[in-house]
Amino acid sequence: MHILPSTPTVKNPPEWFTGDVWLDQVVTPQDDGQRMSAGLVRFAPSARTAWHSHPLGQTLRIVEGIALVQARGADVVEVHAGQTIYTPPGEEHWHGAAPDSFMTHLALWETPEGEESADWGPHVTDAEYQSR
Repeated sequence: MHILPSTPTVKNPPEWFTGDVWLDQVVTPQDDGQRMSAGLVRFAPSARTAWHSHPLGQTLRIVEGIALVQARGADVVEVHAGQTIYTPPGEEHWHGAAPDSFMTHLALWETPEGEESADWGPHVTDAEYQSR
């Protein structure tokens, strides 16, 4: 067992996010074959991810605020602090903060060796975001 070093908070890239979103990486895969990653992600009001999917799925635990989430072809769903969302492998989706609330979630995902952690698509349009 060992204590992992802390990493600085980083602003997420505008290619994959709309609005201001910051990441504190909690854990990344270690040399012992572990595939788990976790990050504490903070979204400003109305900020959101682009459409994306994860090869092995993703779990989000809403820690603070109100989240909006949507799977491709489904309705936008409002999720509150204390609730957990699971997105299965390959399901295209987006998540972000409600228009009048900051939102923080703990994101958990695994990445197959030699693959990317997510397949990123287009930005979520304002019309898609506001369709709830």
